[in-house]
Amino acid sequence: MKRIAILATLMVCSVGIVSGQMVLDRIVAVVGDHRIIQSEIETQYLQNKAQGVPMQEDAKCGILEDFLSQKLLVNQAEIDSIEISPSEVEMELDGRLQYFIGMIGSQEALEEYFGKNILQIKEDMRVAVHESIITRRMQGNITSDVRVTPSEVKDYYNRLSKDSIPYIDSRIEISQIAMYPKVEEAAVYRMKQQLLDLRKRILDGEKFSTLAVLYSEGPSASKGGEIGFLGKGELDPAYAKAAFSLKKDGISTIVESSFGFHIIQLIERRDDRVNTRHILMKPKIDPQSTTFTIRKLDSIASLIRKDTVDFKLAARIYSHDKNTAVNGGIMVNPMDNTTQFELDELQPAEFVALRDLNVNEITDPFKSEDENGKEVYKVILLQNRTRPHRANLKDDYIVLKEMSLGEKKDKVYLIWLDEKIQETYISIDNSFAGCEFQKKGWIKN
Repeated sequence: MKRIAILATLMVCSVGIVSGQMVLDRIVAVVGDHRIIQSEIETQYLQNKAQGVPMQEDAKCGILEDFLSQKLLVNQAEIDSIEISPSEVEMELDGRLQYFIGMIGSQEALEEYFGKNILQIKEDMRVAVHESIITRRMQGNITSDVRVTPSEVKDYYNRLSKDSIPYIDSRIEISQIAMYPKVEEAAVYRMKQQLLDLRKRILDGEKFSTLAVLYSEGPSASKGGEIGFLGKGELDPAYAKAAFSLKKDGISTIVESSFGFHIIQLIERRDDRVNTRHILMKPKIDPQSTTFTIRKLDSIASLIRKDTVDFKLAARIYSHDKNTAVNGGIMVNPMDNTTQFELDELQPAEFVALRDLNVNEITDPFKSEDENGKEVYKVILLQNRTRPHRANLKDDYIVLKEMSLGEKKDKVYLIWLDEKIQETYISIDNSFAGCEFQKKGWIKN
């Protein structure tokens, strides 16, 4: 079922084709300078059906209304001179294609299904993706100034029915002391020599992508080292500097980043984005260095358990992670910038270490990975653990604030929609004249 839903999602981007059959297209609505055609309605209908969405008799009326709203946003974006750069579209296209390829199994399987190569599929998606970005940007602009006060959040919470109050899973607050085992200079030298040998083989004619599959230690190895179009702000600074200095098909010297050591090849540059492939290697850590790190962490943990040293002070003195050390080891959830985590948001090693721990206890030293995939050893203090519960203003204010803000933004957007429907030229084909739209103003007398 998931595979069918993925393919249905892609079909909406292949205008005029439904399950390999040609749909006789005609214009069914016009909003400003933008047209909605029959095949868009039909393909969206099939997508919803494939995903298990209940289909009522007037389902196509609802689909048409969604398209009317989207075209109204696109039309207003043009009036307001909102522009989307080609690189933004390219990035989202690449992201969607990689997602679909991952879900269906391979690029070859995707191409076989559509009977098209990946570039043709990408072009079929381009207009839909461009309009999707424009729509999000315009809707964001409409509600960008919306704010909620504490009294509005409280009022929103008091208006919720019991069944509407969200159920909050158990969340924890934690602090860490993290240490990286020392890497010996000899190990770095050996690894650099291996990268130089690979670079020479590439310059002598071997394929970069083949050697990346064989030797790279990065997650992109299975794709021949290719990471897709990214801008400077999305890349490690050292990696970006090297990548943007290369000419097409050029090969860098060894580059050290926060992930490890690379050699990089520039595949293509488009405006302020580059598509590169790389071979990533990390120097091997000596077992003696690992043992020393574990013993040191174990000694620190023992002192903390005996109240000889405070955890916060130990984190500031000993932790190698600068981001948490400065705060006495307190970890911040990057998903919502709070100090709370659900257990399934943690690294697998952290999950295992903490699941049976009691509040105010610390773990034994354990091996984990940092956000860059580097080997790191930690001890963690469990500061607090909440029980699963219905949200309340005291413990879950941020969650309720976001819900309240979302409701207020929806109201502002709907008011804007009513105003723009009256101001904008809209024509709907008679075949949809019997539709009962949520917004009464779409069909004008």
